Amino acid sequence: MGTIILIILVLALIGALPTWPHSRDWGYAPSGITGLIVIILLIMLLTGRL
Repeated sequence: MGTIILIILVLALIGALPTWPHSRDWGYAPSGITGLIVIILLIMLLTGRL
């Protein structure tokens, strides 16, 4: 279960990068928020709460 969540979040990080033409005005906010979620989930996985 944790591996599936991690794969989905990595794909979301790649998709949130502002390299696509429709998302150039977004800045780095989407990837920053997704990165924060990845860090929180990694901490939860390491502490055994997930």
